[in-house]
Amino acid sequence: MEPKVSIIMGSTSDFSVMEATAKLLDEFEIPFEINALSAHRTPEAVELFAKGAKGRGIQVIIAAAGMAAHLPGVIAAMTTLPVIGVPINATLSGMDSLLAIVQMPPGIPVATVAVNGAQNAGILAVQMMALGDAELSVKLESFKESLKIKIEKANKDLTEIKFRFKTN
Repeated sequence: MEPKVSIIMGSTSDFSVMEATAKLLDEFEIPFEINALSAHRTPEAVELFAKGAKGRGIQVIIAAAGMAAHLPGVIAAMTTLPVIGVPINATLSGMDSLLAIVQMPPGIPVATVAVNGAQNAGILAVQMMALGDAELSVKLESFKESLKIKIEKANKDLTEIKFRFKTN
């Protein structure tokens, strides 16, 4: 089994957030890899990874980083693959990471999700890949429908909660 998605973290301490991406990709039966690489501490390894990812069959890269969150942008500068950045709340409520990832110069885009938005990063990767994969597209439609059903059930459950002045 060869990976199609690469999850890259600046530090293994980011795994507690990025586990949501791994779980989602597992649910969709998409092969993935997980590695810790640092734009600042292992720049040569990041370069080798970024320049070799496409040749290894990777279709989407999800890169997470906190604080001086340069990892997603550095990777995006060295590949034509789509890169999804996940800002990690390490300091300043994650705003430093968010701005470092989303404020990229023209020509080097990084799709960016919310601070600690690892699940949405996985969903976005699935959406990108589903464009060229009919089977994955069906799974994605089913997943989206399950979200709708979950909210409809939650709304129905709210009708069972009673208050003296509640009107529904």
